[in-house]
Amino acid sequence: MQHYRERMTGHRVTVPESPADGAKPKGPQSYFPSIEAKYGRPVQEWLDLVADRLDGDGHMEVVGWLKEEHGMGHGHANALVAFVRRALGD
Repeated sequence: MQHYRERMTGHRVTVPESPADGAKPKGPQSYFPSIEAKYGRPVQEWLDLVADRLDGDGHMEVVGWLKEEHGMGHGHANALVAFVRRALGD
């Protein structure tokens, strides 16, 4: 099974491509469609915000920021932060 691939340009984490075989994503990226639907912003915007914020803050601080400043649920916030951290090699 082909998995989503993270692609980075410099320090930027980009939205992964959909699997060619149409398989559903696993892991943090499985939350991406519901994050877009619920919070009305493309996942790429969230990934950019999280990557910028991780330059100075830890995992749980960024999760807390997403929850407090953007009204995001814990699961969605944690999925975004975990995805970005893994893509950046943290």
